[in-house]
Amino acid sequence: MQVPTTVREMIAGLAARTLTSEAILANCYDTIAQRENVVKAFLSLVPREQALAQAREIDRRRAAGEKLPPTAGIPIAIKDNIAVANMRATAGSKMLADYVSPFHATAVEKLLTAGLIVIGKTNTDEYGFGSSTENSAFGHTTNPHDPTRVPGGTSGGSAAAVAAGFVPWALGSDTGGSVRQPASLCGVVGLRPTYGRVSRYGLIAYASSMDTIGPIATTVEDAAMLLNIIEGRDDNDMTSRDFAQTQSPAQPRIAIVSEYLAPPCNVEVAAAVRSAADTARTVGASLTETSLATTQHALATYYIIACVEAASNLGRYDGVRYGHRAKDATSIDDMITRSRSEAFGSEAKRRIMLGTYAASAGYSDQYYRKACEVRRLIKQDFDRAFEHADFLLTPVSPSTAWKIGEKSTDPLAMYLADVLSVPASLAGVPAIVIPWGKDANGLPIGVQLTAQSGNDDALIAFARKLAQ
Repeated sequence: MQVPTTVREMIAGLAARTLTSEAILANCYDTIAQRENVVKAFLSLVPREQALAQAREIDRRRAAGEKLPPTAGIPIAIKDNIAVANMRATAGSKMLADYVSPFHATAVEKLLTAGLIVIGKTNTDEYGFGSSTENSAFGHTTNPHDPTRVPGGTSGGSAAAVAAGFVPWALGSDTGGSVRQPASLCGVVGLRPTYGRVSRYGLIAYASSMDTIGPIATTVEDAAMLLNIIEGRDDNDMTSRDFAQTQSPAQPRIAIVSEYLAPPCNVEVAAAVRSAADTARTVGASLTETSLATTQHALATYYIIACVEAASNLGRYDGVRYGHRAKDATSIDDMITRSRSEAFGSEAKRRIMLGTYAASAGYSDQYYRKACEVRRLIKQDFDRAFEHADFLLTPVSPSTAWKIGEKSTDPLAMYLADVLSVPASLAGVPAIVIPWGKDANGLPIGVQLTAQSGNDDALIAFARKLAQ
């Protein structure tokens, strides 16, 4: 039985009874068996027979004529910082190496209601701290297009799982670009919804004012379908809300952001954006250039705010309530100090120290408060751009996938990999990345479309049109 690669085709096959959920799951596990030892996308995997048993039960119910959701019986992978009941939720950290979640994240609850089968939890940089999935305490993931290169991060495990054909779609999380950048480097679709569109309940917190759960898929249509399942207001997350549906204009106005195409953006990535712009023109869009002058300040602003919020959020890991606890401590202070020193990785410690310093008395006005003021200016820059454009067309990563180990010993070089992805995060606007060709080394390039806050539906509609 030939198993299709997209969810849309899987749904059609299941509806026509030419395909079974068991066949889809079996194909996933066969592919995982062939390639996972090299890709290393998963931190935990549901046993094959357990997943197949769920699939057979759904096939039985469908054959009996029971009305099921169209997506019932389709597999999905979940980033390991999103809670799935009775599965480990490590966030890529030794601190949570043995933590088993007693509950489902709201997004996961909605997936299960739609009949999806969770087959595993995917690798991530520790707590979302990184751009390559090399900062995981449990080893790095490789890029399915070239195992000597990184998949991007921090949702590198989810992006690699989709790109390798292990699952047709996956959930990741995006704080400063962690869905979009690995999607670009792995040649798949990554969507960051408007902040608040998807509940953060059950997402292990990094920077709460920017953390967003988002879909990774092989097509724009599949990513949109996954967003439709997980979106909506949730009483467990008071920043979540419902959004009115929006339509893409028949002749949308596209603006290329000039700052994004300047160095450090490499020539091949810039050429891909220009190529996408040419295609946009052929599908009825008008084209202009615009400027986001605050782009030069976005990276510094992001790392100050994100580190302050991270230092606060990671304060809960003290060895008392849950997580790693040091043995043979001589006092409560000794236990907390040793527990955190033993379990946090070097990047987590670096960001805790940066965030604590930037928010400390005597320095918070100089750093954190100033960063919040610049963040407001960045948002205003986007608002002005959207007065004259419906969508912004940019790169999301200044380069294609780099070699494993190339930047891991240089934190500043790693931070610079986020220079084009963090502005949308700071502004809280939706952004989608679609594959757009390959570089001279055969590595995927992605281009990013960004829309005004709340215009996710319009953004997706145009991205689908452009990708076709």
